Amino acid sequence: MHFVERHEKIIQTLEKEKMVKVTELSISLNVTEKTVRQDLIVLENKGLLKRIYGGAILPESTGMLPVEKRQASFLYEKKLAAKAAAERIEEEDTIFLDGGSTMLELAKLLIHRKITVLTNDIKIAHTLIGAEKVQLIMPGGGRIPGSASLFGPIAEEAMQKLRVKKLFLGTTAADLSNGLTVFSHAQAEYKKRIIRLADYVALVTDHTKFGQTALIQYADFDILDEVITNNELPEAWKKDLGRMGIPVCYGK
Repeated sequence: MHFVERHEKIIQTLEKEKMVKVTELSISLNVTEKTVRQDLIVLENKGLLKRIYGGAILPESTGMLPVEKRQASFLYEKKLAAKAAAERIEEEDTIFLDGGSTMLELAKLLIHRKITVLTNDIKIAHTLIGAEKVQLIMPGGGRIPGSASLFGPIAEEAMQKLRVKKLFLGTTAADLSNGLTVFSHAQAEYKKRIIRLADYVALVTDHTKFGQTALIQYADFDILDEVITNNELPEAWKKDLGRMGIPVCYGK
């Protein structure tokens, strides 16, 4: 098993059980206890867990885990970013809404708009299913545990001939050294695919995602045409994005 797969499974187990043991991980991952300890060190250095004697627990102070808690946090800031993103959408636009809580807030603002929306997020589709003016398209796929989005070969095959004018992209984390990252390999591959569909790519996320790192990189910042966030974005990040030539729009 590749180390990325191990790290993904460790995080999944930690989210479910709230604690992992080296001995149990060694058996379930079919690797030595030494390998598991090395994996835990790497994940601790990323701020994703806290090592304890014989295993690891979720860290007390992190905005990354657990995922369910993170998605429910900073709702006001997410609404601000979503409102700013909605202003980028014109009548008759064909757009792709990536999955996640911020994009769900954006979907709620579009129910009376005459647009075409592609999405892989079940919750977003449920929000838009009754919107008479919205043409809703779901590429399909399978759901992975802990996610409301559909991923996999079926979805990727369906998207091969699709094009959209605008992609509104979510992310688990954004870091200068590691770029844009998520926890799932399936999610990372899907994001790579939808990025290639769009003429314009906007990262829509609240300020807490910046300066964080998840497990798997799916893109560098240079794929972005714009960042849409709330005004709490740290000054250092405003300068860094400016140096990269990426416009930033702040929701108000």
